[in-house]
Amino acid sequence: MARLVIVSNRVPPPRARSDLAGGLAVALREAITQYETLWFGWSGQITDQPPGEPKIAKVGRVVFATIDLAEADYQGYYQSFANATLWPMLHGWMELAVFRRDDFERYLAVNRAFAHSLAPLLRPDDLVWVHDYHLIPLGQALRELGVHSPLGFFLHVPFPAPQVFACLPRGDVLLRAFEAYDVVGLQVQEDADNLNAMLDRLSTTARACALPVGIHPDAFAAAALRAEHSQDQIRLRESLAGRALVLGVDRLDYSKGLTERFRGFAQLLRRFPEHRNRVTFLQIAPVSRGDVAQYRSLRRELNELAGRINAENAEFDWTPLRYLARAFPRTTLAGFCRLARVGLVTPLRDGMNLVAKEYVAAQNPESPGALVLSRFAGAARELEDAILVNPYDPDEIAEALDLALRMSAEDRRTRWQSMWRMVQQNTAATWADHFVAKLNRHVHSA
Repeated sequence: MARLVIVSNRVPPPRARSDLAGGLAVALREAITQYETLWFGWSGQITDQPPGEPKIAKVGRVVFATIDLAEADYQGYYQSFANATLWPMLHGWMELAVFRRDDFERYLAVNRAFAHSLAPLLRPDDLVWVHDYHLIPLGQALRELGVHSPLGFFLHVPFPAPQVFACLPRGDVLLRAFEAYDVVGLQVQEDADNLNAMLDRLSTTARACALPVGIHPDAFAAAALRAEHSQDQIRLRESLAGRALVLGVDRLDYSKGLTERFRGFAQLLRRFPEHRNRVTFLQIAPVSRGDVAQYRSLRRELNELAGRINAENAEFDWTPLRYLARAFPRTTLAGFCRLARVGLVTPLRDGMNLVAKEYVAAQNPESPGALVLSRFAGAARELEDAILVNPYDPDEIAEALDLALRMSAEDRRTRWQSMWRMVQQNTAATWADHFVAKLNRHVHSA
């Protein structure tokens, strides 16, 4: 079997586990267990020196190879172009994107530096799988260095409508970079269609397909079951004093619809007073990209909104909204998901959203909770028996929460069984198998 080479912007420490449910690192860790793997990318460290030789560490069948970034590269490539330009644009918010030509050139230069560090590590029969928007030009840079291995690329975030992407300066340079890849995958067909429409305009040979990412459902279910008797879950359960738990778990990001979600919960308490003092909403949102102005502003807004909701609704023995801006271990979150009567997952736009799938996996089959899910998350295409909502409408969120809290056990079981079958069908392992199978078809033509 050929070696699988994973390339991502960040490489997790070899022995570390992710603190958050969902996410690229978790999906990849669960997908690559059956392959001999080289995982290459940024170490997360910033240095005042140019990137040197990759640092190598091996755990089992996985070799981790990492390079550091210079401060100027970190600012231009990562903070500015990747996160201040591509991230909002790919989610459809061109008005939030900031474009500077120098940042774009730095983005291209860092991708070339990645290629120069990676190329000497490659074997002739490797399958190279590049991940996400940070590294779109990497395949082209590898081809220019004479790499002939099959190259695949997977975009984990959405791809916007053609009229939005067309606003990106130098966007044609990124589109032509897709020609270097033998396989291009996205989460859902709509996003693949959007990318293909742009590629067609340039008459490129590249084509994108939909390959939805999954989780390791049995492992997450087992973790949730074990966590039922953990001290964290016992503390949370006792603190609820018999009240129903509504749970949200997200990175602190404006794409996750957190302010809209808070307003929807406030509207539940306003419009459906029968839930007052009978439900507690716990939102866990670890700080992400805290040194970016837009994220600092979002954190201030959430702090103010949470304080206002509690000031207007709390009783001396009940705090309706608990907002925690820090990370928890995945095992703890699995237990919280199992305890929650409602999983509230309402991003404004999301490529997939694995937290929604993990909430489903964590449930007690005899008495599962209900999932309230944004119809703008990729997961909504698979989890059709969730209560789907427009996250921009606080009244619709409130009505969905009311429905979820009143839903009978029989209805919850019926909906959960359908979603559980889908989560088991499209796992992290099947996602990787399908992508690698497509990439393998190009071995003999490479």
